Formats: sequence, structure tokens, C-alpha cells
Amino acid sequence: MNQLFRTASAVSLATALGLSMTVAAGAQEPGAGVSVQPITSGIAEENFQHEILFEGLRRLGYEVRDPLESEYAVLHVALSSGDADFTGVHWNLLHQEFFENSGGEARLTKMGTLISDVLQGYLIDKRTADEHGITNLEQLADPAVAALFDASGDGRADLTGCNPGWGCELVIEHHIPEYGLGDTVRHNQGSYFALMADTIARFERGESILYYTWTPLWVSGVLVPGEDVEWLEVPYTSLPGGSDATAEDTSSEGRNLGFAVDDIRVLANREWAEANPAAARFLSLATIPINDVSAQNLLMRDGEDSEADVLRHANEWIENNAEAFESWVAEARNAS
Repeated sequence: MNQLFRTASAVSLATALGLSMTVAAGAQEPGAGVSVQPITSGIAEENFQHEILFEGLRRLGYEVRDPLESEYAVLHVALSSGDADFTGVHWNLLHQEFFENSGGEARLTKMGTLISDVLQGYLIDKRTADEHGITNLEQLADPAVAALFDASGDGRADLTGCNPGWGCELVIEHHIPEYGLGDTVRHNQGSYFALMADTIARFERGESILYYTWTPLWVSGVLVPGEDVEWLEVPYTSLPGGSDATAEDTSSEGRNLGFAVDDIRVLANREWAEANPAAARFLSLATIPINDVSAQNLLMRDGEDSEADVLRHANEWIENNAEAFESWVAEARNAS
């Protein structure tokens, strides 16, 4: 009888220990056995931030699939339908229409702010700005001023602009008639980075340039605001879609840039986020300083642009920010 009791006790203890170990392992890797489908814009300069997010999910035990790629509007639809689980390139204000058109809060959930205080706007070379006293986009309504930036020979200013489907093109196409520039400014679209390569080449030849850009991006590391180029103000705030934004919403360092000062957030399928609290918590906590993203983008522009390079950059960033990164992972484990 005593032997039977001891045997039963040993079995119970072993079972309890096994369950305890299973629970502990599950707490360490709440994503074990779960695959995650990210989606990105396909813009190489946005891969760095995603690789940082991917590594955090892997440390929680998730299997991260190769990301899907699409334009921003389609990206939002894919998240809404469940074809993808999350992205790290949702601009909180710029992409609000995409968000609403894809089901809004019922289908999607905005998580923490990944990158804060991102800017967009128009810039011209500093030499032309200083020589002709150009500080405001509205001045390009004057044909003589616009002709300074004519690269095609038609008398109109050539604006290196925004790719169709990115969202920023809607703002530019709104600004041109709103500020009376329809007859004097041409919005050049196509492959943004090819157009910017030509714009930089013209700058290096001493020609006047006019272009749109955003931060974080390597462009402002090559054409440095305040040294090589100057931001142009707009005469007043006007955004498409009946926006009630004011100058306070579109100004940075006392200049009204015409685009809302924005945040880049993680956006996820709501059902997926609710089913994966550990992943959702990590994605809500992660933050990357905007200057770190710009610095990495500049490395890419200078030749460190392979997949291996970007992965190395992400791992170096994680190592250099280990205390914060590990705290996000630890808190995400607790959320499960």
C-alpha cells in the first residue's frame, strides 16, 4: 500500500513538474507554433524598422513569414481582410483615409507610436532661396520665380514629387490649385528615388531645384536643410478631404510646411491582435528615434543596402538599445 502510494505520488509529482515546465516554456515563448504575416510598402528604406519588430516577435517564439509588399492603400485592405497581420508603416494622419476606407476601428487597430514627429514638405536649394528671397511656396505662382526651377524647358517649375498611391501625392495635387500654382508648377511623378537622383545631380551642377521629401529618409542627410536647402512655407494650412487641420498641426520649428506633422505607427488586423496579446504588446511598446532611422537610411544610400546589410543594421541597433528592447520583450511575455 505504501509502495503504491509512493508510486502514485511520484507520478503526480512528475506530471505537475511537466505541466509547470510547459507553462514556464509557454510564458517564455507565448508565440510558439504561431506564424505571423507582416506586410510592407516595398520601399527598401522602410525595412530597417520592420527588421527590429521581426526580431522582437521571434524572441517571443513567433515564426515571422517573409513580408508581403504592396502600395499603402492596398496594404490597408490586406490588413483589414486578414491577408496580413501587421505593418510598421502606417502614417497616423496621412493614411487616415486608407484606414477608414478599410474598415476603420472595427477591422483594424492602431498600436503604439513607432517613429514620432515625421515631417513632409517642399524644399529648394539654399543658393536660389537666398539670392531671390524665396521662402514661401506661394511665390512660385509668379512665372518669373517658377522659371528658376524649370528643368524641362516649358517655363514651369519642375517639382520632384510623390509616387501615386503613397498618399502624399493627394496633398500635393491639392496644394497646386489651392495656392494658385496650376499654370506655373509641374508635379513630376514616377519613381521617386530615380527622380531624386536626377534632382541631386542637378543640384551638384549648380542648378536650382525644387522637391518634396519626408523624414525619416536619407535625402535630408545628402541635401541638408539649413546648409544645402531650405524648407518652403505655405501661405496657410489646407489639406484634402475637408480636413480641419490648422497651422499648429502643420508647423515645425515655427515654419508651416503644409503637411501635418505626423507619427508612424504599427497597424494590425484587430482580430489577430486580440488573439495574440504578446505580439500586440510588443508592437505597442516598440519605439525608434527618427534620427536613428535617417542615419540607417543614409548608410543604405552610401552602398550598405543589401538585405544582409539592413539585417546587420537592425541587429546593431538592438544591441545598442538592448535595455529598452529587452524590456519590451519582457513586458510582452507578461501580457500573454
